[in-house]
Amino acid sequence: MTGLPTAHLIDGSLYVFRAWHSMPDEFHDVDGHPVNAVHGYTRFLCELLEREKPSHLAVAFDASLTTSFRNAIYPAYKANRELPPPDLERQFVQCRAVTEALGVRVLIDHSYEADDLIGSTLWGLRAHGFRSVIVSADKDFGQLLSEHDEQWDFARNLRWGPSGVFEKLGVHPAQVADFLALCGDAVDNIPGVPGIGAKTAAALLAHFGNLDDLLDRVDEVAFLRIRGAASCAAKLREHADAARLYRRLTRIALDAPIEAGADVLVRQRDTGALEPLCEQFRFGPLTRNRLRALSAA
Repeated sequence: MTGLPTAHLIDGSLYVFRAWHSMPDEFHDVDGHPVNAVHGYTRFLCELLEREKPSHLAVAFDASLTTSFRNAIYPAYKANRELPPPDLERQFVQCRAVTEALGVRVLIDHSYEADDLIGSTLWGLRAHGFRSVIVSADKDFGQLLSEHDEQWDFARNLRWGPSGVFEKLGVHPAQVADFLALCGDAVDNIPGVPGIGAKTAAALLAHFGNLDDLLDRVDEVAFLRIRGAASCAAKLREHADAARLYRRLTRIALDAPIEAGADVLVRQRDTGALEPLCEQFRFGPLTRNRLRALSAA
């Protein structure tokens, strides 16, 4: 589209969860354990590879819900989520094995989340002249998009760039982390500033540009033409430190420990690991043929 080389960066955990919830519980491996998420995720990955034929790609996974650096600075982070049951934990490991067997780079770290690994990879690739396509529906990734980057909701086949972020959230990519710090993110158990919803947060950032300038000039808020301006100003004064903390949670890290360079994202040819996995997970003939073709491509 732009003439720039493209890297596809995939939010693997999202698609494992989707497969877990959407696939019927009728698939079992040779030991009798459920593998419905493995089957669903494998079909997703096969389809993506067949459709896009990406030259450079990686799949990022979350290692844990409780061990990232965000949990250390804010213990309530994601505390509203239930831990995956053992059957799903097992399948996360198996999905990573399928990914590696297809010669696709896997990104995982116990201190950094999948978002951070994708962000750090994108940031490094940009310096080498790459554009990135982030395969995920997660709104947080909007903060990473520059002029040539895209986000792709694979299930709905919707793609958008920086202008699409503004259409969805009412703020520009550089403001997404500040926006979420102000209005909160219930998915990650980040409360935001009390009384400030999405529309108010977007209006404040449209006027002040960023969270730091907003808090430095908070006395001006009471004079803005927004509903409850005086109360909003008072809440911002009271919760200024909390808002700054929340931004540390909502901002995607760009310094996660990743192997530098674009070459590590080039798919490897047949690794020899696929056939044992096909037997272990009892893939059907169609899936096996797809995997073999992709492994040899």
